[in-house]
Amino acid sequence: MLRAVHLIGQDIMGIPLEAPLTVHKTIYTLPMLTIKEDKGTGIVTSVPSDAPDDYAALRDLKNKPQLREKYGIKDNMVLPFDPIPIIEIPGYGNLCAVAACDKYKIVSQNDRDKLAEAKEDTYKKGFYEGVMLVKGYEGQKVQDAKKIVQTLMVDSNDAVIYKEPEKLVMSRSGDECVVALCDQWFLDYGEPVWRGLAEQCLASMNTFSDDVRHNFLSTLDWLHEHACSRSYGLGTKMPWDPKYLIESLSDSTIYMAYYTVDHLLQGKWDGSIPGPANIKPEQLTPEVWDYIFYKTKPYPAGCSIPKATLDKLRHEFEYWYPVDVRMSGKDLIPNHLTYFIYCHCAMWSDDRSKWPKAVRANGHLLINSEKMSKSTGNFCTLEEAINKFSADGMRMSLADAGDHIEDANFVEKMAEAGLLRLYSLLEWVREMLASKDSLRVGPASSYTFNDRVFISEMNKSIAETKTNYEEFLFRAALRTAFFEFQAKRDRYREVETEGMHRDLVFRFIETQALLLAPICPHLTEYIWGLLGKEESIMWAPWPVAEPADEHLIRSSQYLTDSSHEFRLRKKAVLNPGKGKRVQAAPTHATIWVAKNYPPWQNLVLTVLQKLYQDNNGFPDNKIISQELISKPELKKYTKKLMPFVQVAKENVEKNGVRALALTSDIDEAEVLNLNLQYLANTVEVEGLEVKSSDLADDKVKEDCCPGKPFISFITEIQQQ
Repeated sequence: MLRAVHLIGQDIMGIPLEAPLTVHKTIYTLPMLTIKEDKGTGIVTSVPSDAPDDYAALRDLKNKPQLREKYGIKDNMVLPFDPIPIIEIPGYGNLCAVAACDKYKIVSQNDRDKLAEAKEDTYKKGFYEGVMLVKGYEGQKVQDAKKIVQTLMVDSNDAVIYKEPEKLVMSRSGDECVVALCDQWFLDYGEPVWRGLAEQCLASMNTFSDDVRHNFLSTLDWLHEHACSRSYGLGTKMPWDPKYLIESLSDSTIYMAYYTVDHLLQGKWDGSIPGPANIKPEQLTPEVWDYIFYKTKPYPAGCSIPKATLDKLRHEFEYWYPVDVRMSGKDLIPNHLTYFIYCHCAMWSDDRSKWPKAVRANGHLLINSEKMSKSTGNFCTLEEAINKFSADGMRMSLADAGDHIEDANFVEKMAEAGLLRLYSLLEWVREMLASKDSLRVGPASSYTFNDRVFISEMNKSIAETKTNYEEFLFRAALRTAFFEFQAKRDRYREVETEGMHRDLVFRFIETQALLLAPICPHLTEYIWGLLGKEESIMWAPWPVAEPADEHLIRSSQYLTDSSHEFRLRKKAVLNPGKGKRVQAAPTHATIWVAKNYPPWQNLVLTVLQKLYQDNNGFPDNKIISQELISKPELKKYTKKLMPFVQVAKENVEKNGVRALALTSDIDEAEVLNLNLQYLANTVEVEGLEVKSSDLADDKVKEDCCPGKPFISFITEIQQQ
């Protein structure tokens, strides 16, 4: 027979005990300085193999005779006992607590902060990654074995279910709250068949992030019974027990199904006047809802609502459902969003077409890299933000604040800079409208190389932005729709020496407005009006884009990279370094283009191609080096091999495996000659020509290879 006994710690110190599931027949009650005496009985089972606090306490007692003497603990109660391996944890081995105390340099039980840090790390890693070593449970994950062992101990009367708050909870009256046992309704989310349906639903869903999917899976692992009722407040009454209300997280899991018919049901706010369907609340019986939500259910017998009306409601539901995507905060994944999945699976267990298709979870909002807080003043209301940055400026800054599940960071300086960029866009549009007649014109057949590049770049931006919007990556969408799109226009304006083509300028403006409209609707609506469009931009379709010419875009990037290298080369010529003669500013230059690599580089690339193919990627540099050194033809180039390999690997990372090709797929001479005037302007020379490296000296040939032209400068002194 069990009975409660009031004891103080010194009464039970050192007494022999028998504990369940341990190899020791007898253990002893020992002192532990970190025990919270106001929680539970003040006595806990010690697991020094995996709990850093427990190991630190055992180690202190073993190493400090004075501590044992202080509490009346004899040597035989402590010294024979060592931690017993029960769990294998990656990175920590089978004695996690011992390894953690060494890792965090924990000296004694008094290292409270270090112990807390070690506990946070080991408990989480042990639960999610730990594998059981105990006989009967070998190989099982800890998170799977926990529930099994708990059930076993409760069934054998070796344990009882006990609940308490995870941390101190204070009521508004200033009293400490405890867990009270009272009548309560629970939803059994851990039920195996139901959980199986939820797992199948999650597997078919788009979570937009591996982190979100992992969090859902973790929740499905530990979530079991959840209290779904409360006794007061606003809410829906329990249909079978009306003295209780359904608590809010459980009550809002399929309300989006109601949204599909709300416009037909909702009338005056107080229900005194019915909605367009002329249905009163009391007519909406469970059988009526079954008919609306389940297409196999028959029209309810004795229903006072005309069948045609219910058919219209059913049609609305069938048209709009399932939920294409649910947007919510990441903090709701362990509760509400998981209930959302479970409840849809329960409602439509026989119709998977009604299961949700996607959940997009977002992080919290920071302001200037700090949490919003009224107490610290780091806070901004919606009205304040609009007054300060305008509606579009704020929307743009919020879009730029972050994607995925990480916390978004609203930075005021970035908001101000973004607002200026929007203003610059508007001013440029006005400038183009004012100077429209001065822009270059001509049929498509007259388009220059850079005209065609600009068209392909716009098409690429349209496709990328569409994908980003579809994935709800608003920061990425802003990047491709605005920042990169503007940069492409700037580049076109810079390299096109004949001036921008009018048709392309106004195609750019129209496309810019359409791409940016979801984020900055007010500004783009205004620009749309400036273009003479009569209907709102909100009615305009997404811009049509032909497939981007990637070869043309790569050719343009080749031009950009080459011009950058030419400028660096000129700078080096004009600044030769200490002790060297400074050359006069060059007046002419020759660009050398190679169709083939030097023989030794050709061999290196051939070896790299094979290694990359055989290993599905580059092996370790040591393996590459050994392979190259083994080639007799490369012995004289030993010092040059690995630097060249490093450049080749960087090119592959940037441009893909085609960077290992022995020839370039770009007609380099043609691209350079088509842009000769631009290149002459950018390196500031009077004359510029393009020649084959076959005509150059050996030094130029060494510095020149496919995809990497070399420029040499000369200074012609004019005769007076």
